[in-house]
Amino acid sequence: RLDVKSIRLQTRVGIATGLVIVGDLLGEGSAQEQSVVGETPNLAARLQAGAEPNTVVIAESTYRLVGKLFEYRNLGAIEVRGMAAPVPAWQVLRPSAVASRFEALRGSVLNRLVGRDEEIGLLMRRWERARAGAGQVVLVSGEAGVGKSRMTAELEERLRDAPHFRQRFFCSPYRQDSALYPFIEQIGRASGFAPADTSGAKLEKLEALLARGSLPSEDVAFLAYLVSLPGSERYPLPNLSPQRKKERTLEALLRRLEGLARRQPVVMIVEDAHWIDPTSRELLDLTVERIGNLPVLLIVTFRPELAPPWAGRPQVTMLMLNRLDQQNRSTLITQIAGGKRLPADVVAQIAERTDGVPLYIEELTKSVLESGLLREEADRYVLEGSLPPLAIPTSLHASLTARLDRLGAVRNLAQIGAAFGRWFRYTSLRAVSGLPEDELQASLARLVASELVVQNGTPPDAVYSFKHALVQEAAYGSLLRNNRRQLHRQIAETMETYFPEMADSQPEFFARHYAEAGLIEKSVACWGKAGHRSVARAAVAEAAAQFEKGLDQLALLPDSPQRQRQELELCSSLSAALRAVKGQGAPETGRVYGRARELWEQLGFPSEFVQIPYGQSRYHAHRGELDLAQRLDEDLLHLSRQRNDQSGLVLGHLSSGVNLMFSGRFVSSRSHLEKALALFNPTFHRPLVRHAGVHPQIFARAYLANALFCLGLPDQALVRSAANIPEARELAHPPSLAGGLAIGVRLLALLGDIAALAEWVGQLFAVASEHGFPHWRTQGEIYHGWVKVRTGEVTRGTSLLRGGLAAYHAGGVELFVPHYLDLLAAACEVAGQAEDGLSLLDDALRIVERTGERWFEAELNRHKGQLALSQGDAETADELYRKALSIAREQEAKLWELRAAVSLAQLHRDRGRCTEARDLLKPVYDWFTEGFDTPDLKTAKTLLDELS
Repeated sequence: RLDVKSIRLQTRVGIATGLVIVGDLLGEGSAQEQSVVGETPNLAARLQAGAEPNTVVIAESTYRLVGKLFEYRNLGAIEVRGMAAPVPAWQVLRPSAVASRFEALRGSVLNRLVGRDEEIGLLMRRWERARAGAGQVVLVSGEAGVGKSRMTAELEERLRDAPHFRQRFFCSPYRQDSALYPFIEQIGRASGFAPADTSGAKLEKLEALLARGSLPSEDVAFLAYLVSLPGSERYPLPNLSPQRKKERTLEALLRRLEGLARRQPVVMIVEDAHWIDPTSRELLDLTVERIGNLPVLLIVTFRPELAPPWAGRPQVTMLMLNRLDQQNRSTLITQIAGGKRLPADVVAQIAERTDGVPLYIEELTKSVLESGLLREEADRYVLEGSLPPLAIPTSLHASLTARLDRLGAVRNLAQIGAAFGRWFRYTSLRAVSGLPEDELQASLARLVASELVVQNGTPPDAVYSFKHALVQEAAYGSLLRNNRRQLHRQIAETMETYFPEMADSQPEFFARHYAEAGLIEKSVACWGKAGHRSVARAAVAEAAAQFEKGLDQLALLPDSPQRQRQELELCSSLSAALRAVKGQGAPETGRVYGRARELWEQLGFPSEFVQIPYGQSRYHAHRGELDLAQRLDEDLLHLSRQRNDQSGLVLGHLSSGVNLMFSGRFVSSRSHLEKALALFNPTFHRPLVRHAGVHPQIFARAYLANALFCLGLPDQALVRSAANIPEARELAHPPSLAGGLAIGVRLLALLGDIAALAEWVGQLFAVASEHGFPHWRTQGEIYHGWVKVRTGEVTRGTSLLRGGLAAYHAGGVELFVPHYLDLLAAACEVAGQAEDGLSLLDDALRIVERTGERWFEAELNRHKGQLALSQGDAETADELYRKALSIAREQEAKLWELRAAVSLAQLHRDRGRCTEARDLLKPVYDWFTEGFDTPDLKTAKTLLDELS
């Protein structure tokens, strides 16, 4: 028999916190228990199994709740059987002296304003300044539930009798990829758009709204375009590029604000800016700059994770909201209880567990009042019995869930609304719920009475919003997975049936609901449609995010040729968007091109995606990986010859010609570029312009002009370059025009024609600015700086060169950097800073060795020799001139050879070796058959005449 006294019992405890599904009773008698299933009990069981004897191990979800109530040993991320990734875990050691239960919980809107006298006073003072014409910006930062929205509501209440316009804009976590969503939603709300309105009715309402700002008809056209109203005879939309349409739309929104401010002061509130989309962020940047001399108070609320870029400006004030102290917590609890006192131990538990977050205080107090634990008397509440230790929910989620449960059948409406998001329309809810009108309105009235939802307007035009994001999350989280999927499918299909115009104007709405419904194919199609719609509106950052979400959804489908083709289509679109957003040499762009290349090969090299290998080569070339880029070009040409793919041959020869020119192989470059031009058929190859992003003919001519110049045919080069631009303008393809101008600008800089260079740089700036081409604009800035240096504004010019070069390099691009460093070194030379110039040229030559970009190598050595000579080092200069001459001869670059010969001949002359100088220069000069009016040939001729 066992000796009981010798037995030592051991126990292991694993704890995890989360939602579970409780099923029917299992077993009989004392063994009877309820089945509890879900990820949470599974995790707890795994933690228990892995715990040491006589220890308690908790999951991250529990750790966040109990926080500093205990002391712990951090076990790090541990492997747990059945879990896809390691799980963070803590071993509980002992109770601590700290009793703060909710450091990690968050919330928002207060029922009453308590403890914010200083903050509201600051807002009122900024309002007085703004009203006097000195526009003000107040950035209100605080965690969820601390009272940011309540602060703005209090300000509005205090300004009720003050003449002003008020505009509220709400950012949404579901619309972070929807360009200008807060502004579109505000215009629709302020105009009073109803789902049943025709386009004509909506346009009339929009006109009435915009009449307040006295906007010109063109601005009305752009704002009608913004809210997806079709063009009309009254407000025709100009035929502009997507980027220019976007800029004009932003200008129209700013003029609308200015027009309102001319009539009376404006209070503009942007809520939840931590969820703002990139284009709205851009508009906010412009607004902050514009309102300095306007009677406008702009208030932006956000959570601390956002680092606002506007802080530190004279008209900007930062306001951080802290949690309430103990006294204000008690005051707020009493106010929520209608001014009646609660038992001291109840107040103490609420104050302790809510940790000063006003929303938590409000929700937990209401939960206790509704729980039945208290009896209401004339001036106070009393406990019916002793207060159970767990009677007050230990998390806001539990409190909100309890309140939703007490709504009974009305909870279903809250769940439908939560599936829509933070706010929802009466008409949408009516369509999806299928409830009779009377029953629906009665249920909604009860939901509003619960104070979980706020109503604006009256049915059928009413809009309902959850009082805080956490309320919406709790309602949404109470849906079981299958019910949630069915509801999202019902929303998508119902809205598509009842409001078909939304499929075109808000494809991202359907993409999200189809994704949540598990209808992957439909979600992918909608994300792709949303991305292309954003591209058409020049919202390229949003487009990239939408294409990426489409790819995320696509990854959930089993592999198949159809899926691979869809992925290839999305990757092709995404790569073009990333080139604009991240840069032509950004790692993200390269990863997408790499994946697209894999798919292209797996699908048998479909010719309609021949832009993929072309784009991949351009990516590697811009990164300075010219050997790899040339191998890719050779592969494309080989494959295109095998398949007799004319489009592939055009792009293959174009890319080969360009990359060979960068490598200093000018003769081969010329051959490939001439072949690309001979093969190109403007009619047959028209799709290449759209898919490749450039017009092959324009780019081939432009780079051919560069190659011809280096080969010693400057007249032919200048004629081709000059003729290229009018044709590029006729094509009405802005990227090709900008590219043709940029390549032509480089040619003029090499030639040294500063007057022509200045004119072309102006054209490049205009095109790049109008159509939003930051890559080309940056190159324009570099050459603009060079023009300034050459025309005497050395300090200004050098600053522009440095700024442009930094911006250019920031996009991951190394191509042409040696040439730009040479320009900066020349600026240093003019400023008398030869040492700095030599250092820059050393940097440039190191890049040449690393990347193989040798087209300008001879000139870098020659220029380095000039700087060495300026410091009295004739021997080094002689050596460098000879090296430049050797490189130029090896490359058959006759113009570089002429320049090196001139520099070396001048050095010989200065040393009294005139015959040697003449014998060196004359055969090089005699080779030329054109270009005698260019500065290089004139300089050589003058020197030869002197030597003769």
